[in-house]
Amino acid sequence: MKKVFFLSDAHLGSLAIEHGRTQERRLVNFLDKIKHQAAAIYLMGDMFDFWYEFKTVVPKGYTRFLGKLSELTDMGVEVHFFTGNHDIWCNDYLPKECGVILHKEPLTTEIYGKEFYLAHGDGLGDPAVTFKLLRAMFHSRILQKLFSMIHPRWSVAFGLQWAKHSRMKRKDGKEPDYMGEDKEHLVLWTKEYLKSHPGINYFIYGHRHIELDLSLNDNTRMLILGDWINSFSYAVFDGETMYLENFIEGETIL
Repeated sequence: MKKVFFLSDAHLGSLAIEHGRTQERRLVNFLDKIKHQAAAIYLMGDMFDFWYEFKTVVPKGYTRFLGKLSELTDMGVEVHFFTGNHDIWCNDYLPKECGVILHKEPLTTEIYGKEFYLAHGDGLGDPAVTFKLLRAMFHSRILQKLFSMIHPRWSVAFGLQWAKHSRMKRKDGKEPDYMGEDKEHLVLWTKEYLKSHPGINYFIYGHRHIELDLSLNDNTRMLILGDWINSFSYAVFDGETMYLENFIEGETIL
């Protein structure tokens, strides 16, 4: 039985990542190593640090990554691409050119007989008013149309600088460490959601850049996937077992 892989938060193209080209190569190398094992690959959001599609223009770069996605889908591997809060503005380019299955909302699906709830994780339980306001602005169709009227030379540069500024405001450019079950917004939201959806076996998220594998009850686990900036982590489901791993170049055996 082929495996199903989950990963998130590469933030490709980030101006705050000094080793950006090496990072992209490592991600592509990983995807190449799993291509014959994978039934499906779920990219759980923020694979790009900023991605904005105009009607006839997309951001430059990412050729190795996009080429590998195309190779995977040409081979028959299902590649699911979830938009995050940094690449909300994906439209038809990735599905048409690379063959990915695009998800702009959380997805509940069955994989090998188990029920999965899959989402990037932004907007789930975070009480911050400023974050909610920004998220509403980023999702506004009117504001998106106005932004599209700005030439890509300036709009894409602005988006990348905004994303860099947002990251560098955090200590060492990293997300806060795990805050515990009683304070972690995604954990609290998931526990509440599980009360009305008790049949879900796995909740899988990105967004927080931490690695977490938490048992919620005898039948349900919640995973946060880490990132592909520092931890190079991913989850694997083989139909029976779910586990988190880290990809170490030259050492990890796949």
